[in-house]
Amino acid sequence: MNGFAHIPVMLEECIEGLKLRNDGIYFDGTVGGGGHSFEILKRTAPNGRLIATDKDDDAIAAADERLKQFKGRYEIFKYDFKNYQSVLDKAEVNGLDGVILDFGVSSWQLDSADRGFSYMKADAPLDMRMDRGQALSAKDIVNEYSQSEITKILKIYGEEKFASNIALNIVKSRAQKTIETCGELSLIIESSIPAKFRQNGPAARKSFQAIRIAVNGELTGLYECVIGLASKLKKGGRIVILTFHSLEDRIVKQAFRYLEQDCTCPKNLPVCVCGKKREIEILTKKPIIAGAKETIFNSRSKCAKLRIAEKIV
Repeated sequence: MNGFAHIPVMLEECIEGLKLRNDGIYFDGTVGGGGHSFEILKRTAPNGRLIATDKDDDAIAAADERLKQFKGRYEIFKYDFKNYQSVLDKAEVNGLDGVILDFGVSSWQLDSADRGFSYMKADAPLDMRMDRGQALSAKDIVNEYSQSEITKILKIYGEEKFASNIALNIVKSRAQKTIETCGELSLIIESSIPAKFRQNGPAARKSFQAIRIAVNGELTGLYECVIGLASKLKKGGRIVILTFHSLEDRIVKQAFRYLEQDCTCPKNLPVCVCGKKREIEILTKKPIIAGAKETIFNSRSKCAKLRIAEKIV
């Protein structure tokens, strides 16, 4: 194995949410280290099939190693899950019995200095690319984007109260020298936030999260993707989505609500002209959160929210 490790959050809840069938076909759009995929293949033996995607070469290699005992029952594609249609076409799959998406960044990615995801790795190069083959990196955003663009990223994706001040100081610092490392960026962020607001955890956390989301386009097209993947489910199929950020969760919640609606016409119209029909039943009226034991064992589960829906047509 290549050292890639990830402890899946709420693993049992996710797998139970899928309501697995022995002969089912499942899509894991964020295969990571293969934690969810392993359980899906194990519990659908001998006939269950899995289609998986990931953008990270290390994750794909690790998952392939972990799943090798199920050879012949799974395929992993190096694709963004948002390109699910191309993947399903390549796999010659028309309908799915279940979809799982886990938006958590793996422990290995966060802890590997050369990946540049963590504000705690001072000497790490600013990178944050899930797909190291893509051109855009965190270094590009920090050193080349305008002050207003950086402010917008930090404010929208990080919900950072001091976004404007941080962006201003980034621009001032890079005028003196290129910002190269996570440590350099972290110091700039910390110096931009008043001391009394630095008591509630690491000052750089929100900004690093925001830049990572921007680098990887994590929210772009997510709403449309959730709706599209739900349309690929067979009747009775389940879609299970695990989010770790309020913006992700909001998008998933909105997509589920749209899919559960019958008609979206203005209320003043006497008859429906949109023709929209209810497609899913939301099974989690409130998102499932990790239990107390899990949050102690795996601190990254504290901000996780799990939403589940079932296709009804």
